Amino acid sequence: MSDRADQVRSESVARRWITRHRPLEQSLFGGIYGLVLASALVAALDTTGEKAEPGPDALWVLLTALASGAAHGYAHVIAQRASDDGAATTSRLRSVLAEWPLVAAVLPTVALLLAAAAGWWSEATAVDVALLFNTVALFGWGAWAARTSGHGWPSSCLAGGLDMLIGLVIIVADTLIK
Repeated sequence: MSDRADQVRSESVARRWITRHRPLEQSLFGGIYGLVLASALVAALDTTGEKAEPGPDALWVLLTALASGAAHGYAHVIAQRASDDGAATTSRLRSVLAEWPLVAAVLPTVALLLAAAAGWWSEATAVDVALLFNTVALFGWGAWAARTSGHGWPSSCLAGGLDMLIGLVIIVADTLIK
């Protein structure tokens, strides 16, 4: 009897922790979008036959993420302006600044490219590690989102696996194009 009560109590504690640490929809959107963007960019910037330039490639990944985040946030501002009175408000500035998860999601890829620029490894290795990291992170984001919305482990892993497919498609495309 005591074992069952302890199990129920630990499940409710785990459920409360998951609910309290639920990712915001904006964070999920930005994180997943940023990971896919970073993967696509790093795969496109690493071309065979060209001189490896991981430093400028890292800068391009970061600048593209900043521009994408700003453009997405500004699109929200324009949509709000069209539906409201058109006055500038602090909530509109917050719409632009709320795109930080997109930029944060590309930082591991930028760090890996900067490590290659420092000579710690080749750019090709940095690209491979970035693609692998981003693919695994997509699985994690997908599984976490499903768990926090109340799904069990099997369906959460399935959701994570489906998100991970995006990264695998980029890896396969990168391999086939080169």
